Amino acid sequence: MSDLNAKPTLAPGYRFQWEPVQERHVLLYPEGMVQLNETAAAILTFCDGTRSILGVITDLENEYKAEGLREDVVGFLREAVDRGWVRYG
Repeated sequence: MSDLNAKPTLAPGYRFQWEPVQERHVLLYPEGMVQLNETAAAILTFCDGTRSILGVITDLENEYKAEGLREDVVGFLREAVDRGWVRYG
């Protein structure tokens, strides 16, 4: 997605949550579960449909006191869309 104003959100049928048994965040969907690494979980935390991609990047950089996350966030979101986890509202 090249439009940094697009607002990512979870695709219908997916639920993002902390899974105590797995000790990690997961995406639940009718056919199963995706275990997420810390980076993916951090990005998805901000993909609530109210923030633009640029807003997600800004909030992540502020939260983690980091710079230069744009390429990583955009790359992850591209893959998440390809896998059907995320869509743009």
